Amino acid sequence: MIDLSASRVAEAAGGQLAAGDPERAGPARAVINSREVESGDLFVGLPGAGAHGGEFAVAALDAGAWGVLVAREHAAAASAAAADSVGHSACSGAAVIAVDDPLAALHSLARGWRRELGAKVFAVTGSTGKTSTKDILAALLRPRLVTHASRENWNTEIGLPLTILEAPRGTEALVLEMAMRGEGQIAELVAVAEPDAGVIVNVGPVHLELLGTVERVAAAKAELIRDLRPGAACVVPASEPLLEAHLREDVDTWTFGPGGEVHLLAFDAGRTEIEARQETVSLELGYSEPHNLLNTLAAVAAARALGVTVGGSVSVRFSSLRGEVVELPGGVTVVNDCYNANPMSMRAALDHLATSAATRRVAVLGAMAELGAGSPGYHREIGSHAAALGIDVLVPVGEGALGYTDEFDGETHPVATPEQAATLLEELARPGDRVLIKGSRSVGLERVLA
Repeated sequence: MIDLSASRVAEAAGGQLAAGDPERAGPARAVINSREVESGDLFVGLPGAGAHGGEFAVAALDAGAWGVLVAREHAAAASAAAADSVGHSACSGAAVIAVDDPLAALHSLARGWRRELGAKVFAVTGSTGKTSTKDILAALLRPRLVTHASRENWNTEIGLPLTILEAPRGTEALVLEMAMRGEGQIAELVAVAEPDAGVIVNVGPVHLELLGTVERVAAAKAELIRDLRPGAACVVPASEPLLEAHLREDVDTWTFGPGGEVHLLAFDAGRTEIEARQETVSLELGYSEPHNLLNTLAAVAAARALGVTVGGSVSVRFSSLRGEVVELPGGVTVVNDCYNANPMSMRAALDHLATSAATRRVAVLGAMAELGAGSPGYHREIGSHAAALGIDVLVPVGEGALGYTDEFDGETHPVATPEQAATLLEELARPGDRVLIKGSRSVGLERVLA
């Protein structure tokens, strides 16, 4: 619950309380979809591509909303609905907060609540693996601090403030994922979250259609470092040359990975020893993928950077469609990693497939999106990598994935759609096979297992 009075909610949002009791206790949470409004929610009417959310303010009030936060042009209708219904409808007593810019007001309200909580705030970004790192970091913190983390990938200019506003009073740690589609977006999110520790998991060839070069990707990610307060901490991969120019002397920088201050000492059947600035951290992990072990190093560095002691068993519930292992009837194992893909994450997933015990290793791959003019070359490289690893069967899904076959000399079965891939797998898969499903979100490969 956002336990501020209605007047303080309006003040924190930079708006005016146009209707409602100023001393009314605050809302349970903030929502942006009027169809998801439950009793006690604050509905925020954001502008959309097809309609302005403020047009649904009265419907939200009728659904039992605590109140609405809307642009000034929609506040009058909402105020009238609240006034007309006093004593005899769900709108009775509802707050109406009028603002100039609903998105800016949402950001301001979230920033105000973040300050009210006084929690340690961790921000996590990266070209790949940021969601898994966020999940691991939250799992490390929960035994020691009351922790609230981004759900799934609530990592945008809308999802991040909504995540903050979900955190109840008493929250001691906020773990926030930050997405980046172009220059300036990380800076926008940092301004809302005001993190105490910023983590950049890695830098790689993503969003090249917008940014053009990996150097510009690094600079966009490094907005997180640039905008940290003096004395904050940042966590970066060891020996990442693209980030070196962005490091700051007034920020406590922790490096992780081979050659870093936080690195792996030993791993045996989940028993993990990590050195973190001359301190040994012992963990029991339920996963073994090399990329997630690296993500764990980043998470340990972030926790230790803010003085949180970590150790013992780590129970991580990874966000959906990220390396989910599904056992199918007939002895076929599927790794459902189809949330997204880029050259870095595709290589990591194929590497793990190649080292997994299996009779045959089958890769069902969709295209990697947003790679710009270099896209054909990246797809050829992934096909060549799969061949070098000895992947037995390649199933490219869609025209954009055909480039994988250019330098793959094994068995291939191109299909046009995820549904065709599902039908093919029913015929193709044998007992003992391990199947990787991976591609960019736009391909919709989750439909292969639907």
